[in-house]
Amino acid sequence: MSNFVSVARDGGVAVVTIDNPPVNALSFHVREPLMHALVWLRDEPGVAAIVIACAGRTFVAGADITEFGKPVQQPDLRAIIAVLETVAKPTVAAIHGTALGGGLELALGCHFRVADAAAKLGLPEVKLGLLPGGGGTVRLPRLVGALKALSMIVSGTPIGAAEALAAGLVDAVFEGGLTAQAVGFASEMVDKGGSFTPVRGRDGRLDQAELPEFDTQVGELAKKARGLEAPIACAQSVRNAITLPFKEALAAERELFAKLVAGDQSRAQRHLFFAEREAAKVGAKDIVRRKIARVGVIGAGTMGGGIAMAFANGGFPVTLLETTQEALQRGLATIEKNYAVSVARGSLSEDTKRQRLDLFKGSTDYGDLADCDLIVEAVFEEMAVKKDVFGRLDAVAKPGAILATNTSYLDVNEIAASTSRPQDVLGLHFFSPANVMKLLEIVRAEKTAPDALATVVELARRIGKVPVVVGVCHGFVGNRMLAARGSESEALLLEGATPQQIDQVFTDFGWPMGPFQMGDLAGLDIGWRNRKARGQTAIIADTLCEQGHFGQKTGSGFYRYENGSRTPAPNPQVEALIRDKAAENGIAPRAIGAEEIIERTLYPMINEGAKILEEKIAARASDIDIVWVNGYGFPVGKGGPMFWAGLEGVDKIIGRLDHWHERTGKDVFKPAPLLRQVAETGAWEGATSQTA
Repeated sequence: MSNFVSVARDGGVAVVTIDNPPVNALSFHVREPLMHALVWLRDEPGVAAIVIACAGRTFVAGADITEFGKPVQQPDLRAIIAVLETVAKPTVAAIHGTALGGGLELALGCHFRVADAAAKLGLPEVKLGLLPGGGGTVRLPRLVGALKALSMIVSGTPIGAAEALAAGLVDAVFEGGLTAQAVGFASEMVDKGGSFTPVRGRDGRLDQAELPEFDTQVGELAKKARGLEAPIACAQSVRNAITLPFKEALAAERELFAKLVAGDQSRAQRHLFFAEREAAKVGAKDIVRRKIARVGVIGAGTMGGGIAMAFANGGFPVTLLETTQEALQRGLATIEKNYAVSVARGSLSEDTKRQRLDLFKGSTDYGDLADCDLIVEAVFEEMAVKKDVFGRLDAVAKPGAILATNTSYLDVNEIAASTSRPQDVLGLHFFSPANVMKLLEIVRAEKTAPDALATVVELARRIGKVPVVVGVCHGFVGNRMLAARGSESEALLLEGATPQQIDQVFTDFGWPMGPFQMGDLAGLDIGWRNRKARGQTAIIADTLCEQGHFGQKTGSGFYRYENGSRTPAPNPQVEALIRDKAAENGIAPRAIGAEEIIERTLYPMINEGAKILEEKIAARASDIDIVWVNGYGFPVGKGGPMFWAGLEGVDKIIGRLDHWHERTGKDVFKPAPLLRQVAETGAWEGATSQTA
């Protein structure tokens, strides 16, 4: 038929094979010959059944999202499925690898679905700010029921073949030889005879009695959505499958899809999808990566233990080093406790827990790091301490071992200079809890070797992290911009805003929590120590720390946490402290609105991002977006700070920065030259470094 779709005969069964590497996306050059093949085979009298299979490592893993937002070239996926549903002879989808999005919707157009035992099936469109637009929300409930369909579509999380079989999504699961097994299954259906009902005509799983429970789940979903439109639209479309006739529900799905795909939130989420893939492109493809077989981690505290777990979760043996046996045992016990919690929650099996714990080797002897291919230092955030550690590593690490620091702020060039092998040194800035948070800032030092950098970028993805390469400066990308975001926080308090008010503005914007609640969660003493090291002050936060109020861990900070509760309650002592300090500084409190809070916190952050790009600390504006969405909770529906700047209007941001700069004289409000350039060109591209 074409280079992308072929047809072969196995007796009376026609096997249609899609071959569009790497993931068999349903691009136009696939859809067109696929449609011709199905129309021909439908009407071909010598064909008794049709199997749709895929070459390569996966079934169709989705639509071609580069086509979203553009005029659709016909036939589209809906037209292909409509033709499939006119085929009277049995049709079978043979699923291996992943059947995702449009791939699963194509399979739902078949009478039957068979899967390899290792296959995954799902509708992840919600992660792109969309809903399944090829009938997935209307057909899936007819196979698995509305409640299961709601869970699958709103989460976007694929399920395994065994679960799909139990739910009714697939009709058989096979071990190996899938295409041959699918042909055999199709032949059995031919022999069985009778009429074959398309999925669209199967209403037995649509139960109106489920609606009260369904609506309860949707109500809970709405609370968690934090302003995201797609999850709510997905839920509405699944509900339509229960309450409307098929054609009406299908038409309503398409209307919702069209609205979402044209909206800012889906544009933002699609931007992040591509940005994550761009961020992982580092160096030439022909760079030979170093082999990483064993990882060493120095420090078994909260951060070191989390980093060690991240590597063990990825299947790597880990040597965990501490200064004393007591500290080492305490760290290992915490790791075991964390795994036990996962087992109790049902997210980890007891066998898997034991397998991961078996990967740990504890030590107090630096010599035990000699067989490690990567060693990550996670000790106290103090230059002298880190340089001492790297001096010791220089003496024991084998040639070619990558030496990484987990510093959040310090100069990686200076750390590298404390060794005789600066080409092997870089930063791996994990975010706490390191075994959970996805972001990994990979800090490229001045002399970091290209193969070392490429190795850790690839390794980060293997352990489930989202890697972003950044340059050396104080705080790198994330924490440097965080400092700019927080520069006006205390000024806002002294001028009349409350911690609760500022935090509410942030959560209304879509953040999971506001800056003061986040400070209490992380520990106010961390920022306090950092300020003291740099000779900086923060009147309110410093006073709280001097009084021993560090946040949740001490029961009070900007908020009160009574009886071990993690729920913040207003703190009258803080409100009194703010009033006293404002009076001491001659500041008269006034009403401060949400718009001003946004302008004085988020606009300086974007301005700092522009400076970071000017200095080539980040390679792309989209890299900054990936850092902030994955590491700091910037709302995914706004695409990250630099993408959101375009939605907000760069001209508007510059105007307000000029206003606040004139009013306060603070450098944080002085617009970066690049920001003005972007206002003229309309794009960040062309003004950024592509050297990462």
